Formats: sequence, C-alpha cells, structure tokens
Amino acid sequence: MTSTINAAVLNQAPVAIVEKTKLRKQPPYHVILMDDDDHTYEYVISMLRKLFGCSEIKAFQLASEVDESGQVIVDTTTLERAEFKRDQVHAFGRDWRLNRCQGSMSATIRPATD
Repeated sequence: MTSTINAAVLNQAPVAIVEKTKLRKQPPYHVILMDDDDHTYEYVISMLRKLFGCSEIKAFQLASEVDESGQVIVDTTTLERAEFKRDQVHAFGRDWRLNRCQGSMSATIRPATD
C-alpha cells in the first residue's frame, strides 16, 4: 500500500537545519573620571555634556560626585568604546577659566565587575 503522505513528503523541498548560536556579550567597562583641582565645575559640566550627552542636571551631579569622592563612573560600555571615551576626556583640552590649568582631566577604565 503506497501512501499519498509518503509521496507528498518526497516532493517537499529539503528543510534547512538552522543551528542556533548563542551570542556572547562583551564584558562591560566603566569610564572613570578622576578629580583634580585644576578644572572648574563649568569645565567638567561642559565636557560631560559634550562627550557623554549628559543633561545639565546629570552633569552637575557627576561633577559634584567627582569633587566629593575623587572619582566618578561617567559611563559603562564596551571596552572599545570605553577606551575611546577615556581618550576623548584626555583630549578635551585645558580649562581656559583657570591660569594654572595645564591640560585635560584624567580618566581611566576598569572592568565593571559589580
């Protein structure tokens, strides 16, 4: 006995086997701004707004935190972007408001293990 089901199955196009691959996320890194006494709040706020897209209120909060604690996490992102943002901070230039200012603020990156 020949079944019409067998004939229908034989006439179908082969089914593609889709292999699922699990995407691995890149580990996150913190961009950490370091405090110093050679930059004004206006400088820090301006830099954070331009480089990190912070609102004025958020930039002021971050500037206050770096002033009080000595450092503040300003971004958590991929390693490549963290390195880029750190380099942007280092290249932002001196604070023209203070004669003693010799250059940009300092930032570092660290794995986000928390």
